[in-house]
Amino acid sequence: YLVGVGRADCTGPVAQVPLMGYANPDQVGGGLLSRLYSRAFIVAEPEGSSRVVFVSIDIGMVSQRVRLEVLKQLRGKYGELYRPDNVILSGTHTHSGPGGYFQHTLFWITSKGLVKPALSSIVNGIVKSIDIAHENMKKGRLFINRGTVENSQINRSPFSYLANPESERNRYSSNTDKEMVLLKMVDEDGHELGLISWFAVHPVSMNNSNHLVNSDNVGYASYLFEQEKNKGMLPGEGPFVAAFASSNLGDVSPNTRGPFCANTGESCDNPQSSCPIGGAAMCMAKGPGNDMFESTRIIGQNIYLKAKELYEKASQEVTGPLSSAHQWVNMTNVSVELNTTHTVKTCKPALGHSFAAGTIDGVGAFNFTQGTVEGDPFWDQIRDQLLGEPSNETKACHSPKPILFSTGEMSWPHPWHPDIVDVQIAAIGSLAILAVPGEFTTMSGRRLREAVKSEFDSHGTRGMNVVIAGLCNVYTHYIATYEEYQVQRYEAASTIYGPHTLSAYIQLYRGLAKAIALNATQELPRGPEPPLFNVTSLTLLPSLSAENAPANKNFGDVLEEVRPEYREREVAKVTFVGANPRNSAENATEHNFLTVERYSSLSSSWHVVLNDASWDTRFYWSKGSRGQSNVTLEWHIPAGTEPGTYRLRYFGHYKKRAGLFRLVTVPFEGSSSAFQIT
Repeated sequence: YLVGVGRADCTGPVAQVPLMGYANPDQVGGGLLSRLYSRAFIVAEPEGSSRVVFVSIDIGMVSQRVRLEVLKQLRGKYGELYRPDNVILSGTHTHSGPGGYFQHTLFWITSKGLVKPALSSIVNGIVKSIDIAHENMKKGRLFINRGTVENSQINRSPFSYLANPESERNRYSSNTDKEMVLLKMVDEDGHELGLISWFAVHPVSMNNSNHLVNSDNVGYASYLFEQEKNKGMLPGEGPFVAAFASSNLGDVSPNTRGPFCANTGESCDNPQSSCPIGGAAMCMAKGPGNDMFESTRIIGQNIYLKAKELYEKASQEVTGPLSSAHQWVNMTNVSVELNTTHTVKTCKPALGHSFAAGTIDGVGAFNFTQGTVEGDPFWDQIRDQLLGEPSNETKACHSPKPILFSTGEMSWPHPWHPDIVDVQIAAIGSLAILAVPGEFTTMSGRRLREAVKSEFDSHGTRGMNVVIAGLCNVYTHYIATYEEYQVQRYEAASTIYGPHTLSAYIQLYRGLAKAIALNATQELPRGPEPPLFNVTSLTLLPSLSAENAPANKNFGDVLEEVRPEYREREVAKVTFVGANPRNSAENATEHNFLTVERYSSLSSSWHVVLNDASWDTRFYWSKGSRGQSNVTLEWHIPAGTEPGTYRLRYFGHYKKRAGLFRLVTVPFEGSSSAFQIT
């Protein structure tokens, strides 16, 4: 094959934009722990025109808006080379990235509308990563390996899982998929290019009290692998690209100590995930660490170490033709043949009451509980008044789900949920990547993989490695099994196209697999193209206005100085007169907010040893009154740091008035005093 890899920053605004994932309007960005990246991999046949692009992006999920804008840019640059069928865009599902990159109304509620800078950063970062991979194509080889990751996940809806048939459950040793599948890429001389790992776990080690933008546990795994392979380079730099992509993580949590009542400390591992005092709002899962930062590192390191072992031992080469199959499907009305006598249908999208309960990884706001199969007259009344009552047809279709939001019947100012959904498979030789538009639960994923594998087998394409890539192309929440759906915990309440959603997807993906096996992908109907809504920018974000420094101070001046001396495992900390970091996001493609620099007496100059993509540095922004704000930089000095003289530097942009109606953006910087590490 010809192989190319690329990585580009897609962080976007790290302040004032709500973070996407927990749907908690109070969880607004207030700084940076680690940068977000788009990682692109292109595999092409040397002679043929066939090629496949897989992109894993450090964001909550790929939205339809992002997908459509990326495809539009690619068409403009490359014509028909990169298309809906051969480009897979997959979100890692971090819950600590900026939101606001959706065109469907439901997602505007918790992310203050459509936030143009967030959308642009993601779209441009994805396209740039593909450009880099495209420019770096060279002859290469691919190897696949698989293995078991221990101590890194639990099933967060075990009572739903138990609703699946016992005979089916008995075929598996665990209620989560512990298998990691890893694809290793080298050039023809054996030089290392990169890897993609697929493993099912929610990147929610950082909980909903966090305000620092970061890529969570799987992002930390990428960071560790890339730092190891790009020796001597700063984080985010260097040629080796390591993507840790999402899979069927719907009911899988990294918070391995399980759910406890925050007020009493007792377990709340019950069908309602509810506490005796305080109800469901008190029931939260704990990670393995003492705090969320440590839990993120522990889970990330586990994943990294398994990937490293599989990477080093990978010997099974992937060979064979490349192909891809894609359709747009109106998911609100798919007829599914369950058997020769029985046909069922999917529904217009709707969310159930338990959707509002959230999960043990991030609880809801109003003490809704999971496992609710009856509506609540109080909330139903409010909903009927504000949003309109669901139609009888939709109610019947979704039964036993009590509908909270009948999103498929809400279209102001734009539809609240997508109707048209991408289904897609890309085959690289013996590897079939199923690009799924949401979060399949453990058992849903197993059923889908098995169905697709048997479809390939029955058409003579035996021994395919079938892997699920999650959160691809458009976000449609969860896909629970029919049996899990009856229990109506969070994942089932969020299965938006009704109880037969999984059966519909299995039928559709079987069709794609058959087309690939019979070399008939050209004959697949394209389906109805999804609309690109005419939304320029509709946002409740505060507008950027002129900023001020305190009296007798300038932007970048130190307000609280570092100590003269630190040891390893201590935190060096400095506070500056700061400015809104959104100014920087809107004015620079590659902007570092901070550097850690070490003094070299040999060259009598300062050298950058860390940037803001490092997991050892933290950047905090706090807004004051009268257009003033502060920035605090922290360096959590790791064990093994070389002794010597260091300083912390801050880089920002402030807005100032130029005439009556014009604001200009002015760059500035600040530096701490020098300090010793002993």
